[in-house]
Amino acid sequence: MEKVSWGIIGCGVVAEVKSGPAFQNCKNSELFAVMRRNGKKAEDFARRHKVPYWYDNVEELLQDNRINAVYIATPPSSHLNYTLQAIEAGKHIYLEKPMALSVAEAEQIRNALKGRENKLTVAHYRRKLPAFLKVKELLAANRIGVVRFADVKILQSSEAKIIANTEENWRVDPEISGGGYFYDLAPHQLDLMFHYFGEIAEMRGFSKNQAKLYPANDIVQGIISFRSGIQFRGIWAFNISEKDNTDNCTIYGCKGQLSFSFFGDRVSLKSVAGNEDFHFKPIEHVQGPMIQATVEYFMDKNTNPCSVEEGLEVMKIMNAFR
Repeated sequence: MEKVSWGIIGCGVVAEVKSGPAFQNCKNSELFAVMRRNGKKAEDFARRHKVPYWYDNVEELLQDNRINAVYIATPPSSHLNYTLQAIEAGKHIYLEKPMALSVAEAEQIRNALKGRENKLTVAHYRRKLPAFLKVKELLAANRIGVVRFADVKILQSSEAKIIANTEENWRVDPEISGGGYFYDLAPHQLDLMFHYFGEIAEMRGFSKNQAKLYPANDIVQGIISFRSGIQFRGIWAFNISEKDNTDNCTIYGCKGQLSFSFFGDRVSLKSVAGNEDFHFKPIEHVQGPMIQATVEYFMDKNTNPCSVEEGLEVMKIMNAFR
């Protein structure tokens, strides 16, 4: 493979800025076609982003032999079906998070890949962003000593302004999203915890629909005991006062702590050796570094930046918490 020629399935809000342009900007990568069931919107996206071809049904896109990889950027309710079709069509896959509606669906995807040459990467793109790479580097350098526990708080009002706006708020319909705003945001936090701390020994959680503004639960909390002995606790609430909005993770060690936001650009280190802040410039197309790593993996130049097995582990955590 000399170049990864992409087709996007679902060119909506996320593909508009966060991911879509990155497929054109990455080395050895081109965005060849997009697909959306609304043909006028697919054509409009293609025209504005200078994409050569567009489709209004997934079968035609998958039959195009000029495309060797697809980005599935639809709501989770269609991830399983589109992924299985892409596997049968022989395409490599960059699959948006959460990778499916449920653990059972995620296992179907994993099983369908067995014995196939298709490669699949789950779009847990924060792994490749500079701020979170810095956190991993500081942990590896033992800057806060032996890690004891991590504490995550994602507290938002019912408007949930850190959620991408869409024409229809499908994220609060569990049949489409899998489980409300928690299912949309928690993969970012939980994948990083799994990425930093490794295998899980035990986990459990609780959830409730307190405000009853929509069908999904609006508060979720959970705890994890990692095999390394590191502990985790997290809470996601989408029913509080806007003035109390919080987006924070603090990792505590025996010699200090690391604190950072999942949607910010700063990492703070406090330790017995002194305090230090690390600042990072915002990335316009935020999935770009992960897409570049995925391209390199598809071309056999690097390892998988986030495997189907890792995506499945995150699904299991969300299921346990929900």
